[in-house]
Amino acid sequence: MGDGYDEDQSAFEGTFYHQVGGRETFRRLAEKFYEGVAADPGFRAMYPEEDLYPAQMRLQMFLEQYWGGPGTYSQRRGHPRLRMRHMPYPVDSGARDTWLRHMRAAVEALDLPPLQAETLWDYFDRAAHSLQNRPG
Repeated sequence: MGDGYDEDQSAFEGTFYHQVGGRETFRRLAEKFYEGVAADPGFRAMYPEEDLYPAQMRLQMFLEQYWGGPGTYSQRRGHPRLRMRHMPYPVDSGARDTWLRHMRAAVEALDLPPLQAETLWDYFDRAAHSLQNRPG
């Protein structure tokens, strides 16, 4: 993959990460999400980086780690501290709902079995609501 964090995927057997398809599934999820962001000029403006690929990789690595895969995210970036990392960005209900719309499309594009898709979606819905940092 050339991303510097290849490792034996069999080490994650029994985890949700492994059950949904491992690295490839989370790569596709992050890629699809950021395709939606890139095509949404109003929402895209919230992302300061000109190139969205680094953000895509951070999302992928975070989700892999969260769901029982490699701990590369923390090795490279330290503790996730999601609320702190999102504080500089105005996340109101509109931004939250737009993020959820793009993430819903990404989850649906994976075509996972219903229970797995719902497990992911439940996490994303809760996380998005917890990261809202502005009223309205």
